[in-house]
Amino acid sequence: MGKDTTKIALLKTGARFLKEKGYNHTGIQEVLQATGVPKGSFYYYFKSKEDFGLEIIENDVCEHNRVLDHYLKDETFSPLTRLRRYFEAKYEEFSSLQCREGCLLGNLGQELADQNERFRLRLEEIFAQWRDRYIDCLQQAQAVGEISSDLDVGVLADFCLNSWEGALQQMKVTKSPVPLQTFMSVMFDVVLKP
Repeated sequence: MGKDTTKIALLKTGARFLKEKGYNHTGIQEVLQATGVPKGSFYYYFKSKEDFGLEIIENDVCEHNRVLDHYLKDETFSPLTRLRRYFEAKYEEFSSLQCREGCLLGNLGQELADQNERFRLRLEEIFAQWRDRYIDCLQQAQAVGEISSDLDVGVLADFCLNSWEGALQQMKVTKSPVPLQTFMSVMFDVVLKP
């Protein structure tokens, strides 16, 4: 493996383990065994398990932001249609995974927010960035008359983000996509109904 390929393999394998087992139950050795990378190489790329975890977050966020922007910035659709299409695509993705894994950031937030301030602060920043993307889309929806201009888009964006993350947790607990369906139904047929 080349240097970049090795690092990417470690990050992707690490992300899979973190989604399945959590940060505290993921060992560096098992990630190395799964990727076939020697231990010395790991420390060439990462100073510590904490740095590894934070880089996994950055890698995951870059990938997720590309997906989010693909849907929310696609002006061939109305703003609310863009938002709905994004959640429908994520619904399909999680359903295809048999309702396992969930959101890496949500999982890590549940596990580490009270244990590791570096993780907590970075996760808080990322969730705020996602909230801002929702706000932008909801402001566009107001501008074209899809939702009332009386609605507070900041509160709506918070509700959207918080409800989705909660639905993902319930999806994992129930091993069913029903919580995601409920989120979409309430979000688009009640909360954001014109």
